[in-house]
Amino acid sequence: QILYLKPPWTLINLLKCYKKHWMAVFGYVVPRSLLSSVECLSKHLSTDKPLDSSTVQILLQESKTLLHAFSSRSDYNGVLPRAYAQVTKLCETLGQDLSEDIMVLSENAACEKMEATTPNLQNSEEKESHPSFHRAQENRHQEIWSVLEGVWNAMNSYSIEIFQQLDPSAVAMAAKPSFEEAFLGLQKLLVAVKDIREGISR
Repeated sequence: QILYLKPPWTLINLLKCYKKHWMAVFGYVVPRSLLSSVECLSKHLSTDKPLDSSTVQILLQESKTLLHAFSSRSDYNGVLPRAYAQVTKLCETLGQDLSEDIMVLSENAACEKMEATTPNLQNSEEKESHPSFHRAQENRHQEIWSVLEGVWNAMNSYSIEIFQQLDPSAVAMAAKPSFEEAFLGLQKLLVAVKDIREGISR
């Protein structure tokens, strides 16, 4: 009776409902910080503009983060594990396609560079390798960023769950950490994990 949008829902309707009821409903089920994942999906999927491969990869990672978070409450009669497996499969397929595209672009760039040494090559042909190589590098950077962002979101989700179990009152809404804070946090985590491993081995 109080739903923002009544069923039947489209994906966009569902994302709008998530955003509308996030603090009052979903924020009590999963970490509230995951609202950023919902907003990311809503922003990109509610547009008619075509999505490039790197954006699709990011959206798949955000979807995996949300599915994983909700699975801590229930598997919803096996629906979530199936959905997670399908999204993971799409991620792997897209990752392979990106790698193949990057390899092809790099090979083309190398071939064009070799051809540039021949005396008959025109200057306009010589310059064609640079945009291709630049796009390949850019795609690779976006792919790496997507993976790191997925790891960071998963770590954040796990950390909140752990602290909620230890002391539910200790977990408060916090501002999104800066890149520097995230990097320092990862450094501390590496040291802590090393100490734990040493302790276990002793």
